[in-house]
Amino acid sequence: MRDPLGPRLSTGPVWTDVGVGIGVLALAALVVAGTLMVPQSPIYARVGPTLFPWIAGGGLGVLGFGLALVGMRGGWSRTLEDRPTAPFNPVSFGLLLAGLAVNAALIDYVGFVLASTTQFVLVCACFGSRNYPANAAIGFTVCLGSYLLFERLLGVNIGAGIIEGLVDSVI
Repeated sequence: MRDPLGPRLSTGPVWTDVGVGIGVLALAALVVAGTLMVPQSPIYARVGPTLFPWIAGGGLGVLGFGLALVGMRGGWSRTLEDRPTAPFNPVSFGLLLAGLAVNAALIDYVGFVLASTTQFVLVCACFGSRNYPANAAIGFTVCLGSYLLFERLLGVNIGAGIIEGLVDSVI
């Protein structure tokens, strides 16, 4: 079976890679410790303020374990050094910053869904996608789904606006 990491330069542990994995595990432990300190209240029937920190801590734990394991099997960082790096692209960086700025500027006026859809389209353009209608449709679907998840399932208001008002009047 072919190794998905490609050819390795060494078969022994690469201690810097193992160290990165251990560092991510330590970060996971900090997230879990912080989550354990969040006070629990009986007013949260299904989902409380600790759900997402538990998910993040668990994800970091799995990632840290995987990085440490790969580091013990020969590492991953040496294969990164052999790959060519792309030069800095100021246009892409500007589109990324514009997406963040536009979202922050619009969210109070047009709501979460439209502001985040605009950010999604700009970030897609940052990565080279120029299919704006498809990007907008995908972004709108993801953002609307996120709004419904937060608003309906979790009861968290993440920014009401034009689309959110229409959804609330229909549903």
